[in-house]
Formats: sequence, structure tokens, C-alpha cells
Amino acid sequence: MLERFTTYLITCFFVSIALSSCGIKPKGNKEAKISIPQGYELIWHDEFDTGTKPDSDSWSYEHGFVRNNELQWYQEENAAVDNGNLVITGRREEVANPDYNAVSGDWRRSRKEAQYTSSSINTRGKFQFQYGIVEVRAKIDTASGMWPAIWTLGVEKGWPSNGEIDMMEYYQVDGKPHILANAAWGPSWQNVSWDSAKIPFTEFLKKDPQWPEKFHIWKMEWTPDFIKLYLDDELLNEIDLAKTKNSDGSNGFQQPHYILLNLAIGSNGGDPSQTQFPKEYLVDYVRVFQKTENQL
Repeated sequence: MLERFTTYLITCFFVSIALSSCGIKPKGNKEAKISIPQGYELIWHDEFDTGTKPDSDSWSYEHGFVRNNELQWYQEENAAVDNGNLVITGRREEVANPDYNAVSGDWRRSRKEAQYTSSSINTRGKFQFQYGIVEVRAKIDTASGMWPAIWTLGVEKGWPSNGEIDMMEYYQVDGKPHILANAAWGPSWQNVSWDSAKIPFTEFLKKDPQWPEKFHIWKMEWTPDFIKLYLDDELLNEIDLAKTKNSDGSNGFQQPHYILLNLAIGSNGGDPSQTQFPKEYLVDYVRVFQKTENQL
């Protein structure tokens, strides 16, 4: 028995060395399955396979009412890591607004309470990148009121001069659900330029009626000349960066960006009043690849 056990240990030892030398990790670890594009290397990623909350070294939270007159109150409680995924949960629940002011002209303060909660996380100040390939595998809920997004913002200047890249938005256009792939820039809130692809969601359902039940891969390829946005290897939009300069000559897409993941409710997402809650937005991984000469 002892001899057999010793042989087993020796075998395990040499197998582990062989796997390590090949860069292979034990089965079940998603890092072992990462496919790196030719000519690139993996510079940052989150597989969401450890802990119970997003890694605080990589992600920060937005709080309260934030943008677009959306209905949700953003809070940390609605973001978790479970079963190898980031899980952002939208809930129908009341939250009192501590900044409430009935006579304020700011909608963030004039609302006494929120009727919904969700979460929004970002890598601002913790990870930024300029050019490369970003891949995000995610599963979105397509019920009325849901507005999930995968996007980036430039680190310098305010919006929209800093440049916004929407790898994915799901929301309603003229009352019908669409998947969007966008870029936004411009000198001010009142003067914004958009390069948008808006594909009716019915187009995806025609190809696969089970589309909402599955994970999908959103990808951005970003160079000094263009941004290409893909969904499951289908090119949705290509933005020519020679045409995205602001009036002062700056270009928000020629600077480092950080990553945001969020689930908004209401506003462009539509009416959530008849939707059954809770709703979940699942992200399997976020991976950023870059050519060696472009590393910051």
C-alpha cells in the first residue's frame, strides 16, 4: 500500500510539472481556456472565479442616482461573484434618497426615493488601457426595463469630450428592443456626436430563438485608426478615429480608457413596471489583450 501511494505521489508531481511548463492550469480554472489573439498578450483580466464580491483592487462602485434619469439606485449590495460569474442583480425595492430636496432642480435630489436597485462597477483609477482587444462574455436579461451595458470612458476631460465606447447596450429605440454598438464624443453635453449601430433585437432572435438564454461574446478591437465592435464575431460597427476629434482638436479615443459594467433600469430600457424581479446580468469574464509595444 505504501509503495503504491508513493508511486501515485511521484506521478502527480511530474504531471503537475508538465502542466506548469506548458502553461496549462488544472481543469475548471477559466484561465486555462484563454485564447490569446495572435500578436497580442493578455495584460489584464477578471474571470470572476474567486471570492464573493468584485475584486476591490480592480473595481469600484457607483452610488445612488447617477445618469439619464434612470430609475435604479446603484449600490454595492447588488453586485456579487457567484459560480464563476459577476452577477449584477436588478431588484424592485424602495431605497430612501438621503439627498432628497423637494424643490431641487436636480433629478438626483428631487426624487424622494428609488423604486429599484442595481449595481454599476468600473476600473477607474485601478486599470486603464489604450488600444488593444477587449473581450467580454456575458448573458443579458432582455425583459422590458433592462438596460445592461459594457462600455469605456476616457480618463481625461469630462463627458463627452473624453470619448465613450459602448461595446454593448441593450435598450429600446422607438419602443422596440435593440442591441447597440456606439461611440460618442464632442465638446459639450449640448453638442454630442454619435457613431451608432442599432440592430433590432428581432434580428438576433431570427438567427437563434434561444439567444436570451445563452452567453455571448462582445469584442472591441481598438487601434490608433479605428474601433471595431463585434458580437459573437459579427462586426456591428466600425468607427473611423480620424473623424472623432473634438472642436479643440483633442480626441477622446487617443487616450487611456477605463471599463464600466452596469445594469440600468428604466429610461431607455423601457417600462419595468410589469417585469418580474429580480433580474440578473451575468458576466463570465473581462479580458484585455494588447500588442507589446502599446503597453502603458
